[in-house]
Amino acid sequence: MPATHHALTPDALSMIDTIARTGSFAAAARELGKVPSALTYSVRQLEDALDVLLFDRRSRQARFTAAGEELLNEGRRLLAEGAAVANRVKRVASGWETQLSVAVDDVISRLTLFELCEAFYALDPQGKAGGGTLGNGGPGTRLKLRTEVLAGTWEALVNGQADLAIGVGMHTAPPGVAIEALGELEFVFAVAPQHPLAGAAEPLSDVEVLRYRAVAVADSAQHMSPLTLNLLPGQDVLTVSSMAAKIEALLRGLGCGFVPEPMVREHLAAGRLLRKRMQRAGMAGKMGYAWRCGSGRRERASLGLALQWWLKQLAVPTTRRALLERHAPWP
Repeated sequence: MPATHHALTPDALSMIDTIARTGSFAAAARELGKVPSALTYSVRQLEDALDVLLFDRRSRQARFTAAGEELLNEGRRLLAEGAAVANRVKRVASGWETQLSVAVDDVISRLTLFELCEAFYALDPQGKAGGGTLGNGGPGTRLKLRTEVLAGTWEALVNGQADLAIGVGMHTAPPGVAIEALGELEFVFAVAPQHPLAGAAEPLSDVEVLRYRAVAVADSAQHMSPLTLNLLPGQDVLTVSSMAAKIEALLRGLGCGFVPEPMVREHLAAGRLLRKRMQRAGMAGKMGYAWRCGSGRRERASLGLALQWWLKQLAVPTTRRALLERHAPWP
């Protein structure tokens, strides 16, 4: 008697699916090009191997038992997964990566990022029907997006957890990593109208700001030295996990702090937040995007096709600007 897992071949699962679709052993046998007795024998062999009854023999129709229904459902899932694996293998052989991992800094526009994802999944590299965002079309590369903060975005790339990092600070890249400028992101010092600093004379000094709690986003780096920006020594700090949470804390008057101007532009226009000038120079961050290129090579022709596609989009000035400035409107 064959081992259980050896009995669950694609042919056996396809046979069960055919019986379910056609509704009878006779109709299934005709579709499979077998005589009914041969099909019945194959089903009994499968039942013996699994040590279960798959069909209710009291019915003239192909009526499944509970175990048979489970095998039918799981078998269809396995057949679909097998077909998907075969398609991915074919596409990888043509140059498309199995998976592309993208680390995205918390200040990057999610609207623009997901529009890029939609465009990626709408690709039809084989020129066949089935592309689009609603099905399993596209180039077959699995996208893995991860949100990071400050040094955590760079760390994900350098440690091999990401193939592409969007929103890294501009600095010298190590061997095997290439970097390009994304643009400059302006930060503003903001407080809620009910905050004590709202009515303070400008420009604000560090001595005056030190008296009040700051709101800061925690760096997501686990191994690299985390970055701490614009916090004064001895200042009370409320630490949150994302820029969205920081903005919410500022709106509630729980503290003060620097935030990307595009992310609070509507709040400033509506008066929900107030921009306060500081005595120290204004803050602007030079942002970039970086990717793993292997052996120090920057030639994009040597990269996977999925990464090449993303780099091509990032090379467009309007896309780079949108990633920094186009944020969801306040509800």
